[in-house]
Amino acid sequence: DVPVWQALNLKQRWYLYLNHCQKKLEEIRELERKEDTFTPVPSPYYMERTKLLLNQSVLVKDIWDTRIAKLRLSTDSFISQQEAHAKINTTRSFLLDTLNCMNKLRSNLQLGSSGGKAQDH
Repeated sequence: DVPVWQALNLKQRWYLYLNHCQKKLEEIRELERKEDTFTPVPSPYYMERTKLLLNQSVLVKDIWDTRIAKLRLSTDSFISQQEAHAKINTTRSFLLDTLNCMNKLRSNLQLGSSGGKAQDH
């Protein structure tokens, strides 16, 4: 566990480092575009560092893709559950109306067979 102030400090320093690297790479790119010949590489370890960064970015991309796939699956599941609930709610009102009509018919039949006057509920 890292104290909040230290985490914020590290985040700020990392952001500044990445920002500096990005600016440096943009300068190198512009120089490379302007020159007809090859320009010197920024560091003797340029390719090794690049490979490490690319490998890490592939892992981050894989994690991102997995999380997006999980999100899609859970969204699809949620939508299908909501559709099932909507179907139940739709048939529920129809079923209740049907049961009420049947109850009225039974009541009327019972009143008619007992010699009483049929009533509409």
